[in-house]
Amino acid sequence: MAERSIPVVALVDHRRAARPMPIPPRAERPDGQVLDRRGRPLRDLRISVTDRCNFRCSYCMPKEVFDKEHAFLPHAELLSFEEITRLAGLFALHGVKKLRITGGEPLLRKNLEILIAQLAQLRTPTGDKLDLTLTTNGSLLARKAQLLKDAGLDRVTVSLDALDDAVFRRMNDVDFPVAEVMRGIEAALAAGLAPIKVNMVVRRGVNDGQVLPMARHFREHFAHRVVLRFIEFMDVGATNGWRMDEVLPSARLLERIDAAFPLRALDPTAPGETAGRWAYADGAGEIGVISSVTQAFCGDCNRARLSTEGKLYLCLFANQGHDLRALLRDPAIDDAQIAAAIGAVWSQRADRYSELRGAVPDAPRAKLEMSYIGG
Repeated sequence: MAERSIPVVALVDHRRAARPMPIPPRAERPDGQVLDRRGRPLRDLRISVTDRCNFRCSYCMPKEVFDKEHAFLPHAELLSFEEITRLAGLFALHGVKKLRITGGEPLLRKNLEILIAQLAQLRTPTGDKLDLTLTTNGSLLARKAQLLKDAGLDRVTVSLDALDDAVFRRMNDVDFPVAEVMRGIEAALAAGLAPIKVNMVVRRGVNDGQVLPMARHFREHFAHRVVLRFIEFMDVGATNGWRMDEVLPSARLLERIDAAFPLRALDPTAPGETAGRWAYADGAGEIGVISSVTQAFCGDCNRARLSTEGKLYLCLFANQGHDLRALLRDPAIDDAQIAAAIGAVWSQRADRYSELRGAVPDAPRAKLEMSYIGG
């Protein structure tokens, strides 16, 4: 089915406005146990390394807004690899155990494997290696997979919204073939970046007809090597024309799949996990569902986000970040002070946008774009 036309909303540029990061008077050493105001620990840091992408998916980076005239961040404003690694090490002191590299499209960042190698050397206070993952649209993965694995990357997540080539080309809006993404998945498996997660954003009336073909293909050809995850179409940003009637609730999606391939529920693998897990009853692997609209999981969210130019965001749906780059580039401020500032900001966090969605339906809200902060 052809994709519906969507209204174009002007982009609100969050990149050059941020709250300062106050430094507490006493910079106490982090103990890895910082909690926010709702008792949630800090365990996961998502790091955006670029605001650029080579796709123009309408739910993330619609071509009408991100056109040839759009001004992306100049290189000098981006955090350097050394600055990212320095910050990631400080977050680890506060309890972060997992780093996810995102974008935009992170593989567009030149020499990204150098950053991966630096992050792979980081350790938790108890000496454990951090879990190091990356999310990509897969377009460059075939040529980069082995380099990333050799540098120390543990796993990849690949975004793929359709198996049918015509549907996929319409959705990425740059006429990119699905076969190249599949080639990237195969290369990642060959390099040892498994198990791979494949994320499908489902929009009712756009690509929901691909749910069963995707489930069938991955269970038959990649069982136990690839976990296919279905994501409800989210109201991230202001440019994607989000409408509730284009959300396919995960409960209905599971009914479709269960009717074709019976499922049984699985327990979560870790606290704060975003995806509900379901196994095929015949043992042919598992799927995940991320019910970000219909079943909010704010209650145990343990994720922070670092933008490509060094702003700390406490929620995917935040509308303002905290300026870490200013602290990094001030020679008078040391690591202990930056770590204290991070802890102070997290301890005041109370975000729970998804739980409150629709409480004030007409209230204006300038939210972050997915392409800027990553998923």
